[in-house]
Amino acid sequence: MGVVEPILLDLPEELRGPRVLLRPYRAGDGAAIWEAIEESRTHLAPWMPWLSDQRCREDSEVFARRALARWHLREDLILGIWERGTGRYLGSTGLHVCSWSLPSFAIGYWIRRSAERRGFVREAVAVLCRFGFDDLGAVRIEIRCDRENERSARVARGLGFTLEACLRNQFLGVEGDVRDVLLFRLTPEEYRACCAAWPERE
Repeated sequence: MGVVEPILLDLPEELRGPRVLLRPYRAGDGAAIWEAIEESRTHLAPWMPWLSDQRCREDSEVFARRALARWHLREDLILGIWERGTGRYLGSTGLHVCSWSLPSFAIGYWIRRSAERRGFVREAVAVLCRFGFDDLGAVRIEIRCDRENERSARVARGLGFTLEACLRNQFLGVEGDVRDVLLFRLTPEEYRACCAAWPERE
């Protein structure tokens, strides 16, 4: 159990679901990221404090290149979400490494406003969980979201994650207020019990 030298792991160049393609960011992806952020900024801002760091297209390009560097180092497995049918950039997700020694991960995600309510996030998270459990041997995958972020919590519940706790006073919101966090978890046993109903990984 566990990974001694994560940097030696050979990881796939992309993950595919029926409608989405997940892949590590590349140099040049900044323009697509920036376009999606600008379209969705007002909508995402209450839940994504990091948006304040995205002030121009160059900032998005910096994000893409840093994400790629962390992917190669196996420090953070951040992936862009692309629509397979059109090649359009939809948003971002990833397995944030909690511990390689277990291993365990936390999943984050956001989707551009024009792609909401079409099941893309659910599919992307399902594909990512299959990768985490089946390929990486995860013993635990978490999803954390603001207590008031009902759409994010709905993704976790819809995939069969268990609400483990409401963590009080966990971080400062965009307005400087103290926010609570919902902590959802999925174990291998829970994954096997619910994954038959998920979108398949291709």
